Amino acid sequence: MAASKPSRPVKSKRTVASVRQPAGSAVPTPDLAAARKLVLDLLAIPGVSGDEKAIAERIVHHLKAAGCPAAAIHFDNAHTKTPTKGNVGNLIVKLPGTVPGPRRLFMAHMDTVPVCVGAKPVVAGRFVKSADPTTGLGADDRAGVGVVLTTALEVLRRGLPSPPLTFLFGIQEEVGLYGARYVSATDLGKPALAFNFDGGAVEKITVGATGGYRMDVAIEGLPSHAGVAPEKGISAIAIASLAVADLVEHGWHGLIEKEGKRGTSNVGVIHAGAATNVVAESAHLRVEARSHDSAFRKKIVKAIETAFKDAAKRVKNAAGKCGKVVCDGHLDYEAFRLGDDQPCVVAAIDAVRAEGLEPRTEVSNGGLDANWMAVNGVPTVTLGCGQMEIHTTKEQLDLKAYETACRVALRLAVGG
Repeated sequence: MAASKPSRPVKSKRTVASVRQPAGSAVPTPDLAAARKLVLDLLAIPGVSGDEKAIAERIVHHLKAAGCPAAAIHFDNAHTKTPTKGNVGNLIVKLPGTVPGPRRLFMAHMDTVPVCVGAKPVVAGRFVKSADPTTGLGADDRAGVGVVLTTALEVLRRGLPSPPLTFLFGIQEEVGLYGARYVSATDLGKPALAFNFDGGAVEKITVGATGGYRMDVAIEGLPSHAGVAPEKGISAIAIASLAVADLVEHGWHGLIEKEGKRGTSNVGVIHAGAATNVVAESAHLRVEARSHDSAFRKKIVKAIETAFKDAAKRVKNAAGKCGKVVCDGHLDYEAFRLGDDQPCVVAAIDAVRAEGLEPRTEVSNGGLDANWMAVNGVPTVTLGCGQMEIHTTKEQLDLKAYETACRVALRLAVGG
């Protein structure tokens, strides 16, 4: 997962009694052997962003086998709104509950990154890894799917008493948080508490995250022969180079700390030129800006746009002509921060502590599905489930942590 700000100590005071398990009530333990078998099954199914249909079908198979009514299972049309053409929407399961209480949401995203295609999960002691050393494992976020699905299956198979529950298996998180972005709070049953399982350590409770803005920068120069008449050309590469150098020189690239504010920016992709004997006529760059402060993030974006436009004015050919720059940007996700007294935060802290761990709250410098859930009116806390070294061929799943996450989730589902 993305880097996080330093942990904050968790206060012992509890402010929302209504979200806790009633005194003296027993919290069931999930079938951990079944939970292990389930996650190994899920890890073996390919499902990059936009191609989640197979994993969604397997989830539905498990739900129906556990007695979930077909009427409780619903797919939305989020995949019809995404830049990446998808083959299935968000999978939403709503159970009416058997005891009074606010509706609770449990969620995880189904998609994995491309390096995980072809994963062959094997157990090595307390860890799961891919037997194929050229692939990642996909524990991000099949471990989260395993936790959420295990919770649903336990409630269904054992007829456990619970408040109304919603289970969301989201699409296309890895390419822009699109499942969470386009889900409807109404389709989810307007839950009052929401828990997203997508992270590393179980005791880490992510209560906030930065906002991110992405930009496509198109530079138009003028081609000419680089040996015969270079003075007639306008190099798009030269414009790009001057702009990036300006951003670095003035502190608007990388870690940005100005006026007591903090953020980041990165020029991550450059495509330009075709041959060394041709003055590059075009360049396309992809740039991002992040900050927990939306106003400061806008300043970063403005600085990036200014740097590229000023650079275009500085590069002229012999005839005095300049190049052109077009910056096209969009908000990837807005920053959010949950309060310490938010019911989902209180419940998550209680549940983690009840499993013998010391919870710590963190604010992430990367985006989460929870960013868009907050925008959609569903404040969501994110918990880990044992993923390690995600998005790499060294990825592993800590089974002990995964099992603890299953216990935490079931505790939350039945009111703990």
